Amino acid sequence: MIDQILPPEVAATEAFSDPPDVSLFPEEEEAIARAVDKRRREFSTARACARESLARLGIPPVPIIRGPGGAPRWPDGVIGSITHCSGYRACAVARTRDVTSIGIDAEPNGATPDGVLRTVSDQAERTHLATLAADEPGIHWDRLLFSAKESVYKTWFPLTGRWLGFGDASISIDRETGTFTARLLVPGPVVNGSQRDSFEGRWIVRDGLIVTAITISGGDHEPPG
Repeated sequence: MIDQILPPEVAATEAFSDPPDVSLFPEEEEAIARAVDKRRREFSTARACARESLARLGIPPVPIIRGPGGAPRWPDGVIGSITHCSGYRACAVARTRDVTSIGIDAEPNGATPDGVLRTVSDQAERTHLATLAADEPGIHWDRLLFSAKESVYKTWFPLTGRWLGFGDASISIDRETGTFTARLLVPGPVVNGSQRDSFEGRWIVRDGLIVTAITISGGDHEPPG
């Protein structure tokens, strides 16, 4: 599913259930030592996906622990992103020589909880969502918007090392092409010698799930200090 919205230089693995026999590194076990069962299953399956994706790049198994800002800490020369929601876990990785940053997110294709949409969107975005919903009511566009903004943050943070609020990017979704544009409302990162004022992403809705992804090609971006 997620392969359909990622370029070929990205290695992605997804899972729709939790295998019972995932082995974790000691550092990973320590990170979830006090986690409830649901969190442990999400974490473990996501790490299994990560190791399979890394293997496709020829990289042996390594612990994947959280770094600054909660982002996964990847081996040298690798950039990646992890997501999980009910019934779905996925990881996407690439060599930094090929890809500068990746952000993926998955959500159930259901309405956002009360109050969330107003928190994460502005009036122009909500008007845009209403138009999309009128044309295709089977998709929960509010949830897709939320997912797109999560992918924006996951793409942004490795480039900047800084927080990005939901109101710091404005999303426009193209229903026909399965793409979206995130216009940054704060100064964007410098990528491959140019300041970015927007990110381009893709989305797919299938089997009760919404998945979004942003990939910035190029490579060898100097990470923030």
